[in-house]
Amino acid sequence: MFVLIFWGLMALDFNPFFAAVIAAAISFAISLVFLDKQRRQMSEHVHQKLARDNSGTYKDPESDLENEILDSEAKADDKKPDADK
Repeated sequence: MFVLIFWGLMALDFNPFFAAVIAAAISFAISLVFLDKQRRQMSEHVHQKLARDNSGTYKDPESDLENEILDSEAKADDKKPDADK
């Protein structure tokens, strides 16, 4: 959206600096109006990701799964003979 507006203004012989500023303002305004639903969904997703539970810690099942995988890989490396390391 920004690029289209920017090139449109450049085609009308605007100064490149002012064309960029105007294009940024117009594309920002359009995105506020038409992309509100997507912005709200992203905000809710981020809030859920960063929300703390009652104990004051973050619950992140994906991180827990990654930690389990890394721990199992580390244990597998410890079981290898020294010649294989």
